[in-house]
Amino acid sequence: MRFIRVSYRFLYFIIYTACIVAEVYWHSAVLHSSQLRVMAVRRRWARRVLRRVGVVTTEAGRPPDFPCLLLANHRSYLDPILILRNVNAFPVAKAELADWPLIGKGARWAGILYVQRSQGASRISTLKAIADTVLVRKFPVILFPEGTTSDLPGMLTFKSGGIRAAVKYNLPVVPVAICFSDKQDFWVGEVGFLKHAWQRFQKKKLEARVIYGPKLEFDNSEELEGAVRNWIETQLMEFSKNVSAVSP
Repeated sequence: MRFIRVSYRFLYFIIYTACIVAEVYWHSAVLHSSQLRVMAVRRRWARRVLRRVGVVTTEAGRPPDFPCLLLANHRSYLDPILILRNVNAFPVAKAELADWPLIGKGARWAGILYVQRSQGASRISTLKAIADTVLVRKFPVILFPEGTTSDLPGMLTFKSGGIRAAVKYNLPVVPVAICFSDKQDFWVGEVGFLKHAWQRFQKKKLEARVIYGPKLEFDNSEELEGAVRNWIETQLMEFSKNVSAVSP
């Protein structure tokens, strides 16, 4: 039964994603539709693909409908999709994602900011692109300031770029807490994407909760980082307590 379930989910993901990438290309490159129209297609993809692969998602707080920088903790490859199901935003992702079949091209057409983390010039240009996306293009940007996934109770040390960009360009910040009921759903260590996905998608369901916080505006990097970290870690702690309370 598990083999049938995971095989169906992978097949559905591949076929449906291929159809969505074609639709995104049609709107973006052929019809030259607005960015919002293209993002609407991506939101439909995010909602349907999460549901069909067994991810049960709940939300708290209000997803931002204004230009801002969303700073979230990082647990899984699902994290950006969990946010994109509700927010028309540009995620910031590692440049390697551009080479992924289907996902890389589709993401570029639908709206994404790629960064080569090992190159200083690329990081600087990405920070400028973040500011331009929020202030000029008027779209939110999703950034995971830890830079990688973690299974810690709290958060890893922040990479300074996102916080510095928010302060330098006066970008409003919305913290986002991403919580999974089962710690085995965290994608950490040296496990490859396909192996981890195959293991987790055998489950009947994966439970995730996305919590949107208040708009934060500081003119000091340390104060802003502290406020973001404190808010997210408080949500993670409360969620963990609630999960422990209902566990057998």
